[in-house]
Amino acid sequence: MKEKLKNYEKIFWIFMLGCVLGYMYETIIVLFQKGYIESRQGLIYGPLSPVYGIGGVIYYKFFKSIKTRNKLAVFFIAMLLGGVTEYVCSLFQEEIFGTISWDYSYLPFNINGRTSLLHCTYWGIAGIIYVTCIEPAIDTIEPYMQKKWVHVITIIFVIFMVFNIFISATASIRQKNRMYNIPAKNQFEEFLDKYYPDEYLNRIYANKKNV
Repeated sequence: MKEKLKNYEKIFWIFMLGCVLGYMYETIIVLFQKGYIESRQGLIYGPLSPVYGIGGVIYYKFFKSIKTRNKLAVFFIAMLLGGVTEYVCSLFQEEIFGTISWDYSYLPFNINGRTSLLHCTYWGIAGIIYVTCIEPAIDTIEPYMQKKWVHVITIIFVIFMVFNIFISATASIRQKNRMYNIPAKNQFEEFLDKYYPDEYLNRIYANKKNV
């Protein structure tokens, strides 16, 4: 049981690390492209981009299960894993929230605008960085996961993330309903209308588009 709990905690922190690194990457790219900082948050609270967190967890689980660390093999495996992750996340966002946060239709070799050869290449490079730098770092800090204070901090952040994901999802669904002029049906939806209006959400999800 303790081993399972330790593994879940590790997966959680890998997810968090991926979220933060992904947010930093997106912010830097946009800064170079547009010349100014634009929000690339995937959740309402915090510098977090969950698609990269999910990608990080997938890298961790998959590369843990295979022995090869051949850079070329890692590159192509990570390309495939990242491309599928990006595609599925985009599809999920569109189906649930009626929005998309990226559209690669303008690029050659794209798949329904949800991923492209270029961005799969980025994922491949990220995979090499993962097995070369991040994976060894995870092994190095793993002994610290046994500390009681780490467990306490983990619990606090898990509670925060559950709330963050819940409020981000419900606020986005409510925004979708407002787009179709569906009035609030209960006090919670009225709460969402008051504290998470369109102007607020559009500022956080600056690259989001309705579909």
